[in-house]
Amino acid sequence: MAVFCQSPLNLSLITSSRNLNPNPSFRLNLSSHTRTLVTEPPPVFTCVKSFAPATIANLGPGFDFLGCAVDGIGDYVTLRVDPNVHPGEVSISDITGAGKKLNKNPLWNCAGIAAISVMKMLNIRSVGLSLSLQKGLPLGSGLGSSAASAAAAAVAVNELFGRPLGASDLVLAGLESESKVSGYHADNVAPAIMGGFVLIRSYDPLELIQLKFPHEKELFFVLVNPEFEAPTKKMRAALPQQITMSHHVWNCSQAAALVAAVLQGDLSVLGKALSSDKIVEPRRAPLIPGMEGVKKAAMEAGAFGCTISGAGPTAVAVTDNEEKGREIGQRMVEAFMKEGNLKSSAMVKKLDRVGARLVSSDPR
Repeated sequence: MAVFCQSPLNLSLITSSRNLNPNPSFRLNLSSHTRTLVTEPPPVFTCVKSFAPATIANLGPGFDFLGCAVDGIGDYVTLRVDPNVHPGEVSISDITGAGKKLNKNPLWNCAGIAAISVMKMLNIRSVGLSLSLQKGLPLGSGLGSSAASAAAAAVAVNELFGRPLGASDLVLAGLESESKVSGYHADNVAPAIMGGFVLIRSYDPLELIQLKFPHEKELFFVLVNPEFEAPTKKMRAALPQQITMSHHVWNCSQAAALVAAVLQGDLSVLGKALSSDKIVEPRRAPLIPGMEGVKKAAMEAGAFGCTISGAGPTAVAVTDNEEKGREIGQRMVEAFMKEGNLKSSAMVKKLDRVGARLVSSDPR
């Protein structure tokens, strides 16, 4: 019989941070080296299913250090104890959905890499695991597809063995996966695991700050995904190697304004800051057909702001009204076709405040 749980990871994070006060943000310091349990924990379930949400990285001027989770879309991982898999190893049995082209070799698959990393932390040697990945996110979309798979797998392994690890280790496991498939950046995997808005203050050591967007405020993301693939490596290669001091100062001020806007729930300032990147977006937008016209259409339709989600090609706009979001999305879809000759689809989603979590489990 399946047992359904709600937000076990988020509770683990808050407890480990020892921050239960109503402050709008809390900080999580992570060691550069993950710990390994001396005693191998036994599995408490025979099978678990986990979910991890899509994410929006960068948010304009927050390149590689700011991201947030999006409600309602993401990846699922089903993990089970499998006597046919060699003890201490993981096998990917099935990949469905948008990831049918992905490699099933766990050493070359983001879900497999994260699962192996957590197994090493837990010192798992006596049982083998089989993993099934259900991709709800398209590849190369700018919605944190690889991070969602890694986050879901890390959480699944941890839950299968009784949740001995906190969010800090799970983020590091996901970051190990990200570093091998898309680069050493946590602005997707951290919010995928932790939920909400997450700021990466430092990478060495890894230090994360979760930013609390006010619960009483409405925030909707308009996500428009064109039929066009923008590989992360290609989009990163387009970035400038040097920038001017004036652009540095400008982007720092916009990033600071963005953080303040998140904490205050001020969508007007958030939108202005999100739309004002002078370093990354100007290099990437020309590589996405019609992107400049799409941004203009979103703003004219009443969006508070618009930019590229992650490395693209998905465009993201922000608003405080779901119905208005649908209108903005329709204008953006029309602009992608008119300006870039690209078909696209739009969806309006809320902020995911929970992050990766257990969906169901079968007891032993």
